[in-house]
Amino acid sequence: MITVTKLHPLFMAEIGGVDLTQPVSASDYAAIDDAFNTHAVLVFRGQPVTEAQQVAFSKHFGPLIPTTNYHRKGEMQRLRAELADVSNIDHENNMLPVDSERRQHSLGNQLWHTDASFKHVPARCSLLAAHEVPPTGGETEFADMRAAFDALPQARKDEIEDLVVEHSIYRSRERMGFTGYNEATRAELPPVQQVLVRTHPGSGRKTLYLAAHASHVLGWPLEKGQALIDELIAHATQPQFTYAHHWQVGDVVMWDNRCTMHRARPYEDLKYRRDMRRSTVSDEINTVEARRGPLADAV
Repeated sequence: MITVTKLHPLFMAEIGGVDLTQPVSASDYAAIDDAFNTHAVLVFRGQPVTEAQQVAFSKHFGPLIPTTNYHRKGEMQRLRAELADVSNIDHENNMLPVDSERRQHSLGNQLWHTDASFKHVPARCSLLAAHEVPPTGGETEFADMRAAFDALPQARKDEIEDLVVEHSIYRSRERMGFTGYNEATRAELPPVQQVLVRTHPGSGRKTLYLAAHASHVLGWPLEKGQALIDELIAHATQPQFTYAHHWQVGDVVMWDNRCTMHRARPYEDLKYRRDMRRSTVSDEINTVEARRGPLADAV
């Protein structure tokens, strides 16, 4: 029987009573999905899933987004195509050197973000499985963007309700000082537009939709839009809206990219190994197109 234990007054819950190394029954999936729509981030402890088992469970929630390798020269994938390698280990099981492009690219994960907001059809949810963790550091922090929206003054809510923001993977990486992308990569992932406020379909709650990938507000002066984005991210990541997950081997953590942000915390990545494998489930439609609706396209 599925058990749900709250970890934070606003969001986050630990799920018990299920074995993710085995096929999940329809009733268990329904209970997990209900908890997911309520708590936004779910923690499953003691789940030593294989790559295939993680992929099988993730597919209950929708189609998976394949891994993007960012056209790094000579780099081979360590994991199957459905999984992103969120680790400091290469395909020969060696730790990444200080000048590794993948290491430099991954530093952007330390900024507050939501996965794949830089894709035209963004991510619905992500599932991260811990296979090896450092003795200290390397936590993942989460922020509840529904509660952050609720806490805004009504005048601010009214002002931002209909705004559209441009997102780009290169925006977040450049903020961390990494610009080593070739033209093929930039052509593959051009900037996209996403709404700033969306309604979460599973709960009906309004939520901010933000990330370090967000660059500017359409129709606003550049500086004014960037200032708004920075202000809202600072508001949403106040302590009352956040929770830090301390990883254990065998943890699987699932989060809703439509109504949370997250960031990786630093650790001594040139000294300790960290082997984390992420599956990312696609949403159904671009957020601007979802707001517009099918009737608007027919007009």
